[in-house]
Amino acid sequence: MDAIAGFKRSAKRRAANVEGLRAPSRSELAALSKQAAAAARMLKLVGNRHRLLILCFLAERGEMKAGELVEAVGLSQSAVSQHLAAMRAEGVVAFRRQSQMLHYRISDGRAARILTVLKEIYCGDMS
Repeated sequence: MDAIAGFKRSAKRRAANVEGLRAPSRSELAALSKQAAAAARMLKLVGNRHRLLILCFLAERGEMKAGELVEAVGLSQSAVSQHLAAMRAEGVVAFRRQSQMLHYRISDGRAARILTVLKEIYCGDMS
């Protein structure tokens, strides 16, 4: 047996057993990959400062009309609509229609939890 090959195999075993950890199975790896993709989509949505600002207003007020969001964040109606559409597509926000008015709210508990942590970290002194 080649000494280098033997060393590599034993190094792989040690790495897999570090602190009792084992290498994930294919199904576990597939599940982790799916969860990582979902987390990346959420972080991409929240990572945009305009969408984050919209979500902060919704978290603070619970529900807002589309026109109120336009005024609150200082963007055009078109820009706010595009941001809301992106968040609706991922299930982060939802709306209810009352006559011709759309009322938006955060519909994903994970997004609400992320916003709570971000508020504690970045806005703790603004309360």
